[in-house]
Amino acid sequence: MFKESERHNSCHMSDKCIRYKVCPMVLVQQLLSGKRKILILWYLSGKVLRFNYIKKRLPDVTQKMLTQQLRSLEEDNLIYRKVYPVVPPKVEYGLTELGEKIIPILEMMHGFGAEYLEIKCNENISQKKAANID
Repeated sequence: MFKESERHNSCHMSDKCIRYKVCPMVLVQQLLSGKRKILILWYLSGKVLRFNYIKKRLPDVTQKMLTQQLRSLEEDNLIYRKVYPVVPPKVEYGLTELGEKIIPILEMMHGFGAEYLEIKCNENISQKKAANID
């Protein structure tokens, strides 16, 4: 483990985060790392969803993995889980007030992804045109 004075030496913003026990960027990375956590938060932005709806949106994720990721997000207070006392059981998930604060970040990530795809598409078109000219 790092000494108290060395805990943020590798951070390029250490002057802003030295007062915390952990670098805020490291914390965010820990909160969002995991199989499909970012997509789960994205799907929950603006709506409450049931488990099966989330599962259908993530077909390559097992039920066990999705349950683990949902529990982790719930433990970190980014989402809530509401269980209705009915048979069969009905469970809904939604963003907490804290979880809603990540929506602008997710929207920026979406925007970056769209811009990246546009750039790559334009590069591919330019490369094809150049190949046809030669």
